[in-house]
Amino acid sequence: MTNTEACERVGINRRTGKRWRHGRGASGRFKATKPLRRSLAPMGPSRYLRESDRIHIADRLREKASIRTIAAELGRSPSTISREIHRNGTPAHDSSRITYRPHAAQARAEERRPRPKPGKIGQGNGLRDFIQNHLDLRWSPEQICQALRTAFPDRPEMHVVHETVYQALYVQGRGELRRELTRALRTGRVRRKPRRQAQQRQPRFRDPMVMISERPAEADDRAVPGHWEGDLIIGKDNGSAIGTLVERSTRYVMLLHLPDGRSTELVRDALVATAQALPAHLKRSLTWDQGVEMGRHREFTVATEIPVYFCDPASPWQRGSNENTNGLLRQYFPKGTDLSVHTREHLDAVAAELNGRPRKTLGWETPAERLHKLLAA
Repeated sequence: MTNTEACERVGINRRTGKRWRHGRGASGRFKATKPLRRSLAPMGPSRYLRESDRIHIADRLREKASIRTIAAELGRSPSTISREIHRNGTPAHDSSRITYRPHAAQARAEERRPRPKPGKIGQGNGLRDFIQNHLDLRWSPEQICQALRTAFPDRPEMHVVHETVYQALYVQGRGELRRELTRALRTGRVRRKPRRQAQQRQPRFRDPMVMISERPAEADDRAVPGHWEGDLIIGKDNGSAIGTLVERSTRYVMLLHLPDGRSTELVRDALVATAQALPAHLKRSLTWDQGVEMGRHREFTVATEIPVYFCDPASPWQRGSNENTNGLLRQYFPKGTDLSVHTREHLDAVAAELNGRPRKTLGWETPAERLHKLLAA
């Protein structure tokens, strides 16, 4: 119906109907008793759309402006504007389009905002009973959540993730599942085991690590040779390994022979033997990840006077040259093979072949040529 037809059916003036339709009462105020603000003056950065933003959206939609244009005017993402229109708009009579009324949209947003919200499990739609019954059968929360998706593929209200089940069991005050059901979990814990923050964990090595943030700036710009990156490539069933060293400025490669394993003592001895063969001006620093094989890094530094810097956890890009070289080495030492069968001579031949291969990052010079130039200079 049109506004006039609807007002005649209800028995009110069409102006009153218009006020109702826009979420305003007879006093000209919002239903939430907030005064109307039509000014678009910024009131400070806000994570949420304000009432003035919604008025602007409605005005520009009436002028046939695009969503991207409106987003640019409000300094928002286009997806934010599109989501706002679809979530808080009003379906039209034929349900083929959405009418956006700013005051009604503001009211919907305010109703949706209060926290905490009721948990999905406690809403009485059969989800709680399903989960409790399967916990009694000693199913894991992840198995239960997968079973829910299989049993109710067309009912999204019955779909949860396993973290929701754990919170319903462990978080105090929710009471969505019986606390005694925690005994059915495989851990049998009645409360969650707290995880230590990174700064509270026990030191990884006996001797404290020096982190990469303290490495000299000359190592970062790759202008001075002598700064190395190191790592291990691991063989079949973690039973064998080869050590790799890459010089940062020239990408020159050296390989460590570890036929008897990769214990901290064996890795230390192999690094010391390799470093002692280098000239003094190529022994400036070594960067490694936090692998357990470097547990004796302090002893290596004392023997060679080469400081060792450690990367941050899960940050392989901090040793980018070494990671790239390890990928090249897999051409010679495929994954899932026994690396202990390779002799010292074979490792030297592989390193020489890589060092004689032109590299784009070096202007198509080889690592051996670049190292020779730097040493001559």
